[in-house]
Amino acid sequence: MKINEIFYSIQGEGLLSGVPTIFIRTTGCNLRCTYCDSIYAYEQGVTMTLSEILNAMKQYSCSEVCVTGGEPLIQKETLKLLTLLQDKGYHICLETNGSQNISNIQHRNGLLISLDIKCPSSGMHTSMDFSNLSALTKYDQLKFVIGTRTDYEYAKEIIHAHSIPCPIFFQPVWDTNPVQLAEWILQDALHVRLGLQLHKILWGDKQGV
Repeated sequence: MKINEIFYSIQGEGLLSGVPTIFIRTTGCNLRCTYCDSIYAYEQGVTMTLSEILNAMKQYSCSEVCVTGGEPLIQKETLKLLTLLQDKGYHICLETNGSQNISNIQHRNGLLISLDIKCPSSGMHTSMDFSNLSALTKYDQLKFVIGTRTDYEYAKEIIHAHSIPCPIFFQPVWDTNPVQLAEWILQDALHVRLGLQLHKILWGDKQGV
């Protein structure tokens, strides 16, 4: 499969924020979000076998792994990679953009699906597979990246219209005002979590962190 980068850093988002993690970033994405912070992963990468991926990970003494992109699920080998990592005892977070169906992903060995639902300012909100919301479990997480008040209202409508069993994160687009989003959440008494990108707070908006 085609891999953009494998690196070791601090998980910056969601339930596992702050946890040292091995990141496997796959190459390729079927979406083109306006605020994308990994445009370099659209095309750049090298072809690696699953064994080569595992060997590259061995340099890090860590059992947490995040499979991200790009969009991992557009590569057919990704499900095999997830199974192999599960068999090896890794704790996995799969980050997926909401456009690919997740119903055939097994939650064994504590796999956590981090599902995005794109909002209007992304330009990709019409590409979502909303059937994914019914495939989430209490062990997963749902994320909305919020750039505008329209995004906020859109996300709010979705969570009110669906029974979502897992924690929900509202994350501000990087370089927008997180205080404003926090105030909206408090004003509406939403049962969501404000998500900040810890890795960017620590090291800035750059590759390999």
